[in-house]
Amino acid sequence: MKIRIFLADDQTVLRDGLRSLLEADPDLAVVGEAGNGSDAVRDIEKLQPDVAVLDISMPELNGIDAAEIVRGRCPKTKVVMLSVASDAESIQRAFQAGAAG
Repeated sequence: MKIRIFLADDQTVLRDGLRSLLEADPDLAVVGEAGNGSDAVRDIEKLQPDVAVLDISMPELNGIDAAEIVRGRCPKTKVVMLSVASDAESIQRAFQAGAAG
């Protein structure tokens, strides 16, 4: 059984690259993508992926707030945060919102 992954990042090039890397593994399948947090939450709720990869900084709804909503509505979906930010506050907020990594 493939691990079903959802990608959310406002940078199309980054999403394309991640999708290519992930889909090179036969055990992984990218089942959806979004360019903003609001669309991500809507689509994750509909698709119920195993893993949601969320950028911390997205338009309409940031990744931390999106993670909190996803964890509440889709408890089986693991959330992994993606960011260039490495400050302790952002990392702590992401884990508090329910990110697994």
